Amino acid sequence: MSRSLPQLNARSSEILRQIIDGYLETGEPVGSRTLSRNLDLDLSPATIRNVMADLQDAGLLFSPHTSAGRIPTEAGLRMFVDGLLEVGHLTDEERKAIEAQCAAQGRSVQQTLNEASRVLSGLSNAAGLVVAPKSDSPLRHIEFVSLAPGRALVVLVTEDGSVENRIVEVPPGMPASAMVEATNFLSARMVGKTIEQAQRQLAAELETHRRDLDDLTRKLVEAGMATATGEGAEAALIVSGTERLLDDVQAVEDLERVRTLYDALETKESWFKLLDAARDGEGVQIFIGSENELFSVAGCSVVVAPYRNSEQEIVGAVGVIGPTRINYARIIPVVDYTAQVVGRLMG
Repeated sequence: MSRSLPQLNARSSEILRQIIDGYLETGEPVGSRTLSRNLDLDLSPATIRNVMADLQDAGLLFSPHTSAGRIPTEAGLRMFVDGLLEVGHLTDEERKAIEAQCAAQGRSVQQTLNEASRVLSGLSNAAGLVVAPKSDSPLRHIEFVSLAPGRALVVLVTEDGSVENRIVEVPPGMPASAMVEATNFLSARMVGKTIEQAQRQLAAELETHRRDLDDLTRKLVEAGMATATGEGAEAALIVSGTERLLDDVQAVEDLERVRTLYDALETKESWFKLLDAARDGEGVQIFIGSENELFSVAGCSVVVAPYRNSEQEIVGAVGVIGPTRINYARIIPVVDYTAQVVGRLMG
């Protein structure tokens, strides 16, 4: 995931860990005097400064021009996350809270995933991400509703409670009887089946019944078929808490980074990259700064984990995105457990 990192002795590792802990907590550079007070090691400030200089030479720290202290580079953060981080543990109360917020009785799948993204944002103080799976719930209801001349609304309701409304173009002068006939034709063949199952059957059925349907009704049926099997059936990205990304803005370039990230979160390519990243590894995956190819935005970190259906197939992902100084120790177990909860609910 990154270039090879140097091997550190115990003293250097502890000093690096203390510097990064301090930076993640305050966002400020950490100096040798602060370290000498916090370290259990009996080291003078001068010795600590020498170690800090060595860590800087190794590409793990750098010194902002306004301070004598040091902050971690992306390579330093990678070493910290991979080997020095003490990952926290969720309390029983926190686990129960995540389960309760995601699993309220009567919620549809969409509502559950929306709530999961809000839970992730609230517990991480960053933006929560959920890649919703391609819907495979059977249709419960399909209906055409006339909106205006040349336009109709297709209402799709699935067994899991999801409702999708899509506007389609219809031939001018479409009578109400054609709407009813098209609704009845599609309902008889689609209700109780997943959209994918219905798609395989409908093309052949429409050809068989072409003579039984008048021209306007057939065109309306074809429009309904195309709508039901189109983009709405694809995976989607649910994002909560994007306003939290502004909390760490300290300069114009930070604001531009957040704007670029907002744009990236709107693209389908980002959704699929997020899901692919979750599929490529076991458990929680962490992408730091410029090594983060998910959204092509330097200065951001992503923590992501997949969730599975009852057949143990990866169908989606949950995650958190924020500045590189997010609280990794807190966020990793939150993302991991939320993925487990969502997987159980999806199953």
